[in-house]
Amino acid sequence: MRHLLSTVDLGYEDALAILDTAEEMAAVNEREVKKLPSLRGRTVVNLFLEDSTRTRISFEAAAKRLSADVINFSAKGSSVSKGESLKDTVQTLAAIGADAIVMRHWSSGAAQQLAESGWVDAAVVNAGDGTHAHPTQALLDAFTLRRRLAGSRGVDSTGTDLTGMRVVIVGDILHSRVARSNVWLLHTLGADVVVAAPPTLLPVGVGSWPCRVTYSLDEALAERPDAVMMLRVQAERMGGAFFPSAGEYTRSWGLTAERFALLDSRGGQVLQQPVVMHPGPMNRGLEICDAAADSPHNTVLEQVANGVSIRMAVLHLVLNNDPEA
Repeated sequence: MRHLLSTVDLGYEDALAILDTAEEMAAVNEREVKKLPSLRGRTVVNLFLEDSTRTRISFEAAAKRLSADVINFSAKGSSVSKGESLKDTVQTLAAIGADAIVMRHWSSGAAQQLAESGWVDAAVVNAGDGTHAHPTQALLDAFTLRRRLAGSRGVDSTGTDLTGMRVVIVGDILHSRVARSNVWLLHTLGADVVVAAPPTLLPVGVGSWPCRVTYSLDEALAERPDAVMMLRVQAERMGGAFFPSAGEYTRSWGLTAERFALLDSRGGQVLQQPVVMHPGPMNRGLEICDAAADSPHNTVLEQVANGVSIRMAVLHLVLNNDPEA
C-alpha cells in the first residue's frame, strides 16, 4: 500500500490487513512504554489546511509512537495564508525530507491530486478532503465495531470482518466525508449499512452507494441495528436552510432520550447491547441527547483511542511498502 486516499478503492484484503496490524499496535499502546522503532529516521508531516483536533493529535501521537520525526504544519501562520499554492507548499516539505504527508484539505480530491501529481515522492495519507473522504476515520470506526463484535462472541477479532452487523448512519450525509468513507468500508467488510436522513441532506447519487436509504430514523431503529452512527450537523458548510429549525431536526432525526431507550431495550442483530457512535465533536441536544452521549454504550472515546492504533498501522504500512508487491 503506497498511499491511503479513500475507502472506495480499498479492497477486502487490504482493509483486513490494516485492521489486523492495528490490533498489534493496540497491544503496543497498552504497554507502559508505548514505543516502536518501526519509523525511526523517517519524517512524517501533518499538513492540516483545515482545523482539526482529534485527527491531527491522533496522527501526531501515532507517528511519534513509531519513532518518526514529526512536523506539524497548519495554514495559519504559514505562506499558505499569503497565497502559496499546494504544489509549492508540498514541494517545500519534500525538500525538507518528508517521507509521508498526512493532509487535511478543504477541497474534495486534494489528496488524490497530490498522490498522482508527481510533485513529491512521499506517501500520501488522506486525513479528510472536503466532503469527499476520511478513510482513517472509517477504519477506526470499523476497528471499534469489530472489537465489540468479537467481544460479544468471545473470539479473537484478528482476521474477522463485520458480517452480520447492521449499522445505521444518521443525519447530515450530504456534507459528511465520514459517512461516505464508512458506507464503502463497512460494506466491503460485510456489514449491512442503512443511511437515514432527510432528503435535503442526502447527496445526489446516493442511490449508487452500497447501502439502503430511508427517510425515517424511527423506521431504521425498528430494524434493531447493532450500531447507530450519529453525524454532526455541519452548519459551517451549509449555505442555506436544509431543515426548518434545530428543534424540528432533533424531533425527526436526533437520538433523543426516548429513541435511545428503545434502541437499548430492543438489542441489535448480533450485539445484545447496540452501540452509539459519533465522529465528534458532538452537538449535544441537537443530534444526540445527554443520556446517549454519556452512556457506556457510547463509543466516542473508544473511537478516539482506537484512532491512534489505526493511524499507527496506516503509517507503518505506507512507509514500509514493498514496491514490488
